[in-house]
Formats: sequence, structure tokens, C-alpha cells
Amino acid sequence: VKFMSREEREDQALVALREKRKEEKKRLWEASHMRDEFFHHARDIRVHGRRGIDRSRGDSTDGRGGGGGGGNGGGNGGGGGGGGGGNGSNGSNSGNNNGNGNDDESGGGGGGGGGRNNGGREKSREEREKNDEELQLIKEQYLGQKKSKKSMVPPSQKFKFNFDWEPEEDTTEGLNELYAKPADVALAFGRGYVAGVDRDSQKQRNKTLYEDVTKGRIVKVHHTTADDDMAVMMRQKQKLREEKLRKKRESDRQEARNWREKSMDEMTERDWRILKEEFRISTKFGGRLPNPIRFWSESGLPEKLLRAIAEVAKYEDPSPIQRMAIPVGLQNRDCVGIAETGSGKTAAFVLPMLTYIMKQPPMTRDIADDGPYAIVLAPTRELARQIEIECKKFATYLKFTVVTMIGGIDIDQQSYLLREGAEIIIATPGRLIDAIDRRYVVLNQCNYVVLDEADRMIDMGFEPQVNAVFEKMPTTNLRPLEESEEDQTRIYRQTFMFSATMPPAVERLTREYLRNPVYITIGDPNATASERVKQQVLWVQESMKRKHLDEMMEEIEPPIMIFCNMKKTADMLAKYLRTQEWSAISLHGGKSQEVRDDALDRFRKKEVDVLVCTNVAGRGIDVEGVQHVINYDLPNNIQDYTHRIGRTGRAGAEGVASSFLTKDDTDIMFHLKQMLLKTNNPVPPELMNHEAAMRDPSKPYDEPKKGKLRLPNL
Repeated sequence: VKFMSREEREDQALVALREKRKEEKKRLWEASHMRDEFFHHARDIRVHGRRGIDRSRGDSTDGRGGGGGGGNGGGNGGGGGGGGGGNGSNGSNSGNNNGNGNDDESGGGGGGGGGRNNGGREKSREEREKNDEELQLIKEQYLGQKKSKKSMVPPSQKFKFNFDWEPEEDTTEGLNELYAKPADVALAFGRGYVAGVDRDSQKQRNKTLYEDVTKGRIVKVHHTTADDDMAVMMRQKQKLREEKLRKKRESDRQEARNWREKSMDEMTERDWRILKEEFRISTKFGGRLPNPIRFWSESGLPEKLLRAIAEVAKYEDPSPIQRMAIPVGLQNRDCVGIAETGSGKTAAFVLPMLTYIMKQPPMTRDIADDGPYAIVLAPTRELARQIEIECKKFATYLKFTVVTMIGGIDIDQQSYLLREGAEIIIATPGRLIDAIDRRYVVLNQCNYVVLDEADRMIDMGFEPQVNAVFEKMPTTNLRPLEESEEDQTRIYRQTFMFSATMPPAVERLTREYLRNPVYITIGDPNATASERVKQQVLWVQESMKRKHLDEMMEEIEPPIMIFCNMKKTADMLAKYLRTQEWSAISLHGGKSQEVRDDALDRFRKKEVDVLVCTNVAGRGIDVEGVQHVINYDLPNNIQDYTHRIGRTGRAGAEGVASSFLTKDDTDIMFHLKQMLLKTNNPVPPELMNHEAAMRDPSKPYDEPKKGKLRLPNL
């Protein structure tokens, strides 16, 4: 066997294709030539045949005698004319035959027939039939004979048994039912086949037969027609499609609904996430967290406390910090809340604290010997008073006793209030440690601790006092480090800590005394209240401050807070404003607690328009409606400046803070410039280009060596 390459095979196929095309062209030419010869021959036959027919016709058509002219017949002989005829049938006998034949097979023509003789017509018909037969033979010779195709008969019909009579002649159809409905045979339980019959059709018939038999054995049902079954199936499919579409529409409608319109069971993870994003609530750590509060009715607080919220405090909706801190507090978990002042932090820890106290035994003289159930620590007296006011809204309604222990009031008088027992003590760290050292207060059963403004307490140097307070508490009720080790039947200490910032000292305090706390942040954790306050800094001379203050006071509306650095300056400025027909009052640490409380209370009630104060009111004091704060004297550090301007723009509101900057305020220039630039507030050119604003005073500065220029350490 010779193996050819691909190119050789292609060349061989091309040569064969060319030979085949030549043969086809030759065959077409031969067929065309044969067709032309056939048409020429047929035409000649048609012409010569017509001439012979005309010559052979006789002239006597009406039965009268008359001689007919002789004619050349077709073939080999010629005929002569017939003689005259007589009347009727004797005409053929009277004619004279004058024909002379050239062949033994043909003779002269007979005489003309008398009467109605059609002998010539019969002859012409025979000739035409003969010519037609010859023409058909010629066609078959040149064009070929068409062969009829035999139709394929399927084996089922080819070998099917048929009677000798027609089906309509069968007289046995009505005698037996098997004749009308012949039974199908399933040989060998459906595995056998009848010889001579298509196997595929037998397989299909056997399968259908056994399916019908099986269904009939299992259950007897009413069989509908195929159309009815199809209609039922289509209706079921349509019903399923409609149900699926309805559920999808219902799901879309539920998703489109606001979380306020849904019940608790309808809330999804997406709804809770939207709620947190709406109120800018973010949480971390703490393991599994509860969902935030939507409405007060769903908060889980006792019914009596809910009535106090509605009737006494008249809170409509929870604030963002309350929505998350209250559920965490109700789970008896430690919590660290990072939120700005004026955001409702007080109620966020007071309500869970009161819920915890309601579960404890009623306070009696014997129980009072072990101390209060809860303590709240605040950095300043004013903040402690503010917490007391908020706490008593609910405690008085629940018939709980709240005692405030702060400086400026006789400690013996405060200890007298503790003799009958107090469920809650609100105190500053220094006064509480003083009372503990004098044995006026013990903390044997105190398991609820709140540190409000924790960063401020650390800044004011109260960290040792805070640590001492925790050390006075029993360590047996300290929560284990691991949640798996907790005993659900025991009462552990619960600590709430609220702060605007998280300095390292506060983080250290958190790690030491809190266990697995939940960190709750409201708003942007990196943003401060100063970013929402419009800050104006004016470069002035010390002697021109009052003139600029008079011009500024004419354009702003009360209530107004003015901050000074010295007590004497605050008193003198308040007195000066009163001479300018302004209702002003001063507040500072040199006054007694009663006078300070009275001044702050009058300012809250809007009995006075201007409050001139020192840093004592710069932190934690919440006065509604303050839209303008004036720094008559700038503080020495940026922290106090931030707390001062934070008295306006509280709880997300906008405010304005104006500050008088002099050449002597070098300690704050650098950080003040950075804050103004960060918050996109205008910076006066004197501050921008001042030498003290070029470097951070808290970082060391090395003198440049001779001949070298050294940039400040920024």
C-alpha cells in the first residue's frame, strides 16, 4: 500500500474532479445532439406522413359513382384511381382498377366505393397509430425510458398478515371484542419481541403498557384525557408562577418599607444596619451585640420607668447614644461611650442604672450600712449638679434617694443625708475619697459605676482618686476576663465610661477596670465639636478688647457665654456689661457652691443674658440655646479651648465661637493655627506669620549651628 502525503492526495482529488467535469460536459453535449436529431427526424415523419394521408383519401364520399385518381401509397406500392360508382352499395363493383403496382405486396387501388364508405379514414387512423408507436420508440431510444421508483414498504406493513378480502367485507368485527380492540402482547415480561415487527415501536408499546398496568395496580383514579391533563398541569404551573411573583413583590415591598413601619419580627439585618447608619452608630469588640432601640416601647425597660420617661422627662425618641447604650446596659455589660456633650449621655447610663437598682432589695437602714447601689463620678461640681437634676427626674418618680457629694458644701451635712440610705451617690472624685476616708461612705455593695467625662477627670489630675475609688470596692464581684467563666447567677460589677476622647490614660483605666467592654461611637470618631462650630479669631490689643466686645455684642443674640482666665477679670467684665444694660452674671471657683448653682440656674432659665465664667463652666455644662461663645481671654492649651467652644454647637447643632488673640497668647498659637486650618476656618495673617505659630512648643527645639539653617521641629 502506497501512502500519499496530503499534497499528493489533494492533487489526485483535483485531477479526478477535472475528469468528472469533462465526462459531464461530454454527456451533456451528446444529449443535446441526440435531442436535435430527434426533433429533425420527428419533423420529417410529420411532413411525409401528412402527404401520404392526403393522397390516399378517396373522392367519392357521397355514394355516387366516379373515378378517383390514383395515388402513391405509403410504403412500397402505389394505388390507381377507382372507377365510377353506382347507387349505394354496388359502387365498388363497377369501378375499373387501373393501378399499376411496382411491388408484389401492393396492388392498384380499388374503384371508388359507392354510398357512405369510409375505408380511407380507417387506413389513415392505423397509419397515425403506427407513426405514434414509432415516435415513442424513438423517444425511448434517444431520451431513455423513465423507470418508476418503487416505494419502500416498512416491515410492519410488508409482513403484516392480511386476509384475502377487503376490510369492509369483514363480517366478524361485531362478533368478538378482540376483533375491534386487539390486545397488545408483551412477550417475556416486556423483553421479548415479535419477529418481523419494528422493535422500537414494540419497546415503546411495551413501556406504555406496563406503566398503565402499574398505575392501575397502585391506585384507582379517574383518568382524564390528555388535553385535560395538560390543562391541569398548565394551571398548576401558572399558579406556582403567580405565587412566586407575589412573594417577590411582597419581599420587594418589605424591603422598600422604612424600618419605622415594620414590626420587630419583620426587621432584617439590612434594616438594623440602615438604622445604625442613619444615626451614625458604630460599635466594636464586646462579642455578640444587642440590636439598637427603635422606640421606647421596645427598649426592654420596666413599665414604671417607661411611664416616667413619658410623663416626667417627656422624651419622644431615644438619642443615638441612648439607642445603643441602653440595650448594652440592660445586658449587664461594661460599656465605653464616645460621644460629644449634649448627646443624651446622662439618660443613656441613668436608665440602665435605675433598672439595675429596681432589681435590688429596698433600701433600709440595715442595708444602708453597706453603702449605695451605684455611684456616678464627674470631674466638676457643675457637671455633678447637672447629672443630679437629670437623675432625679426618674429617681423621685421611683422613690429612690439620690445624694450629691461635691466640694463647696459641708461634708457633715452631706453625710447626714446618707444615714437614711441612698441608692445613688453622685460625686466628684476628691470629695468621695474624703468621705470614704472619714468613714461616711462605704462601697461594700456598689456594683454599678459610671465615669462621666473620664478624659476630663484625667486631665484635671483625678486619676489617683479614681483608682482609689475602685480599690475601695470589693474585688470578689469583679467580672472574669473570659466570658465563658462567668456565672450567670452572680452579680458582677458593671462599669460605664463616657468620654469625648480616648487618651492613653483613659485607655489604661479601661484595660484595668473594665471587662470585655463594648465600644460605642456616635458620629465620626475622628471629628470634634469644633468642626461644626464656626470659629472667628481676631488679632487685638489688650486695651482694645472691651471696644471689640461692645461691637460684637450688638450683633449677636443671647444667651451668650464669655470665658476669662482669671476670677477677677470675670467679675469686672460682668459688672461692666451690666453698666452697658446687659443682664450679666459671673461664675467661677471662688464663689460658694450655692452662688454658683444659683448663677447657673438663672442662666438656664434665661433670667440673665450673659454668663461670664472661667474654665469651671468650660466642661460638661449643657445650656440649651447657646449659639455664641466668646473667648475674652484665650486659654493656655488647646484642650481648654476645645471644651470652651463646645458649649455651643451641641448635639449636632451649629454655633459660633469668637476669640480675642493678643501677642501674649504664644502658648496656644501653634495648635490654634493647626485647628483653624484643619476645620477650614480663616486664619488671621498675624497668627499665620507669627514665630510662635511655626513650631510646637511641646517639642524640643535645637538652636541651629553657625552657617547652617535648621528648620523648626514640626
